[in-house]
Amino acid sequence: MTAIPVPRTDYAARAQTRRRSKALAATAVLVLIAVFWASPVLILVGTAVKTAADFDAHGASSLPHSLTFANFKAAWNVGQFGTAFVNSGLITLVKVPTGVFLAALLAYSLAKLKINLRRSILFLMLLGLTVPIFIAVVPVFTMLRQVGLIDNIWGLLPPYLAFGLPFEVLILTGFFKRIPHEVIESARIDGASELNIFLRIVLPLSLPVLITVAVLDAVATWNELVVALVLLSSPGHRTVPLALLNFQGQFTTDFPALCAGILIALLPILVAYGFLQRWIVSGLTAGAVKG
Repeated sequence: MTAIPVPRTDYAARAQTRRRSKALAATAVLVLIAVFWASPVLILVGTAVKTAADFDAHGASSLPHSLTFANFKAAWNVGQFGTAFVNSGLITLVKVPTGVFLAALLAYSLAKLKINLRRSILFLMLLGLTVPIFIAVVPVFTMLRQVGLIDNIWGLLPPYLAFGLPFEVLILTGFFKRIPHEVIESARIDGASELNIFLRIVLPLSLPVLITVAVLDAVATWNELVVALVLLSSPGHRTVPLALLNFQGQFTTDFPALCAGILIALLPILVAYGFLQRWIVSGLTAGAVKG
């Protein structure tokens, strides 16, 4: 016996039409927001492939009338990005693992160990998020000058570590609190030391949030300008953000070459985000807990 199909009522058809209209309207709004959000990058790319005459005649918001990739070669030479990439790469490769490891040690102590004044220590660490880096530039410069680390790429390491720890501790503490206490307690009963628990249990379980913190810290280190501008003066010690200052002259700025230089400086960050996007989202979500 075959079932007789029930015809749709006019009400159901109208409801479906309204849902489709709302979905199309929401999609259109999201597309407009995405275009607006991506417009600076689009303008940056468009300007980087323009000739200087095209930019002077039509501005940054117009489409390129003739494409040229000579700006990238000129930007690489003018900005001395070869040296700048080496300097930024060295400080990033040393600072990020060191900072994340120190932050993980402190976060584990605050989240899982019974230590005195735990809340006060956490409060002082988070208080560092409210201190602008501009306030500390002069004291940092004075202290590093006394130990001979001015105009030295490694002189950036102490202030970078100090200003990076508060945010890293905040994220890692929230994640470590989610690790079941029974897992750690069973390891203690089996005779494992706190260091072994931290290295062999906590860190492997925290891999997503550790990668997230490392990527965000690497981005902040790679893009930092103020401290590097104050501490570094020699062209051979400049980082990538300082290399972009080479495109500004006393009376004029080569905007097409500057945009090409910005794209060159952004390339490592974009590649890192492209490969580690899934880890970044999952890590931030895991660490954003009340506790």
